[in-house]
Amino acid sequence: MKVVVAKKCGFCPGVRNAISTAEQLLKEAPNTEGVCSLGPVIHNRDEVERLEQSGLTVVESLDDIQGGSVLIRSHGAAPSQFEKLKENGAHIVDATCVLVKRLQKIARQLEDEGLQVIIIGEENHPEVQAVVGGLKQAIVITTQEDLTKIPDGAKLGIVSQTTQSPEQFSTMLGAIARGNFREMRAINTLCKESRERQEAAVKLCKEVDIMFVLGGLHSANTARLAEMCQRFNPQTHHLQSWNDLDTSLLADKSLAGVTAGASTPDWIIDDFVKRLDAWTEPD
Repeated sequence: MKVVVAKKCGFCPGVRNAISTAEQLLKEAPNTEGVCSLGPVIHNRDEVERLEQSGLTVVESLDDIQGGSVLIRSHGAAPSQFEKLKENGAHIVDATCVLVKRLQKIARQLEDEGLQVIIIGEENHPEVQAVVGGLKQAIVITTQEDLTKIPDGAKLGIVSQTTQSPEQFSTMLGAIARGNFREMRAINTLCKESRERQEAAVKLCKEVDIMFVLGGLHSANTARLAEMCQRFNPQTHHLQSWNDLDTSLLADKSLAGVTAGASTPDWIIDDFVKRLDAWTEPD
């Protein structure tokens, strides 16, 4: 099996920073002090399990944290969560992605200027929840059905979840622009790294017999990669690792493409490519 890996895939700088920060924190923290992350550091089961084996505890509720070191993941956290952690005596280590911080800052500025903030993204995604948590009243738009949330005659300030595709951002902007509003200001808060991964994945999937997108099943950016590739190559499969592969899918295939989401570690990609490259069809 010949294997081609997308020119841009795997960890983005924000995720790589969060992982290295977690590893450094685990090395430096005293044995008597717990180290935890508020939610999974990244949306990748295997990588989170690796960090847990090194001593990291993943917590979902602030009530479960009483002191110790707390890592804020790349998706960020709401201001109220930072305040609660300080009240609980936690040592906060902030690994929020710089682009997410930029999004948070822009959204606050738009609201301070009297605009109704509209976030194009997924309402339940932690990045979006962190942005919403820093605002008085934000509206999250995921599909065109959500446009009814926007009040008539409003002055709109529009931003996007950083990992949305440019296509989705453009489509939703066009739909919003057809509405009844007094003013509309849109600022591009999309991540260049996500866009480059999407472009590389789509280009590759058109050239191969079968396409594999590696990443956590709860990873929004990985799911979006798989969705985009599926449009151009129906033989696209979203897997977490080699262990999820049904090798019968490889029958009569000679050229495979591989890409990975921004939260997929190098070791998962390397292992998958190595095994796929060595695979031979049974007689």
